[in-house]
Amino acid sequence: MKTYASTPFDHAKADIILRSADGVEFRVFTLFLSLASPLFETLLCLPRTAGGATGTDQEMKDGLAVIAVSEDSKTLDSFLRFCYPSTLAEDPSLENLTDALPVLAAARKYSLDLIERKVCQALVNPKVLETEPLRCFAISRNARLKHETIIAARHTLRHPLIPARCAEIDLVTAPDLLALLTYHKKCSIAVQFLSRDLSWMAHHYRNHNGCKWLFCPENCRCGRGDDRRFFLWGEGTITWWMTYMQEVSELLNDCPSGDTVRGAADRTVGKVRAANCTACSGQVKENMAEFSNLFAQKVEETVKYIYLEMDF
Repeated sequence: MKTYASTPFDHAKADIILRSADGVEFRVFTLFLSLASPLFETLLCLPRTAGGATGTDQEMKDGLAVIAVSEDSKTLDSFLRFCYPSTLAEDPSLENLTDALPVLAAARKYSLDLIERKVCQALVNPKVLETEPLRCFAISRNARLKHETIIAARHTLRHPLIPARCAEIDLVTAPDLLALLTYHKKCSIAVQFLSRDLSWMAHHYRNHNGCKWLFCPENCRCGRGDDRRFFLWGEGTITWWMTYMQEVSELLNDCPSGDTVRGAADRTVGKVRAANCTACSGQVKENMAEFSNLFAQKVEETVKYIYLEMDF
């Protein structure tokens, strides 16, 4: 049983009907579609049924030609809203990514570059990448979008090596998933030298005066640690910072990202303040923010040079 699309695709003065694959009829204006895509203009000038018939075989309804399309009603609704002026139909949100792939396929089919760019923008939306990088990766890779695939792969580094399952994972081939996991592992290995070799710190701070807080300031009762991996200029550093570095070194194995470094720093600030060391608690937030930003920058610079081995 046929149904009818909602506003604005039910206008009484529309001049053509598009029928979706699931039987929903969209009464639309050819002017808007023709302006959006030259391919649409050609298609609408030569109306066809699903079987490809023309002329006297053209299906008509209420004096309007009916064109059957292969897209379902949900995809067609989103697609057409992008084609219509914003005063008549707001662009649909693609933030949940559910419709991204079918809308992208329709945009490519009808040569609508603007809509393709909109989908690409949705796939690299920081808000979406922050929480669902694997979904962004799966959709981007399936669509062979190189830039978006690489950006999404970089954001998966903020999450464990073995990702949680998502519906779109079925879009990814086994070789592509292996390539992503290999990339993740290579990044983990690459950033480990930052906690094994602190020369980058020595170069940045130059001497004790650049980071006095690391060597137990006056009246500090925290003490210095004895883990020689985290000595600077041959001297032991404050215990809670050594603990932080030990923690981060482990965490970076699983999540080789600057966010990992900053997140651990925030937890360390809370622990130091809870210990009530008067010498450290007042300055720990400022000092750890500065240091963790430096550390995170080094992590990001390191993974930037790791190549995602995929053909596009």
